[in-house]
Amino acid sequence: MPPLRDVLLDYCQTRPAAIEEYPFGEDVAVFKVGGRMFALLPLVGEAAEISLKCEPGLAEELRARHPAIRAGYHLNKQHWNTITLDGSLERDRVIELVDHSYERVVAGLSRAARQRLGIGGASEPGMPVGMED
Repeated sequence: MPPLRDVLLDYCQTRPAAIEEYPFGEDVAVFKVGGRMFALLPLVGEAAEISLKCEPGLAEELRARHPAIRAGYHLNKQHWNTITLDGSLERDRVIELVDHSYERVVAGLSRAARQRLGIGGASEPGMPVGMED
């Protein structure tokens, strides 16, 4: 099975209308939809990490329950979490959080922007499935 960092790189690229950019240099992949970031994934370093947008209340709850999740590194700590990919969170849960981040960003786009990108009308995202336990 490939490393989770590689799985997440591939997965982020498959989100509808997602674009991969490198505005911070070749060592950090930034994934955007509609010009707005939904994931930052450093490509170097022993401890693989990903930073994801999150509903503020859920962000705090996740940090309290999971040592691998902390306030976003160099990001708005109210809206972003950085997750250490140390195996303590299941792959499926991390992917659910990628989806939550993507959905939050899409929901914040104007209807015209969503239509222009061909991603339809997203509603306000809820809590990722399985994160309530």
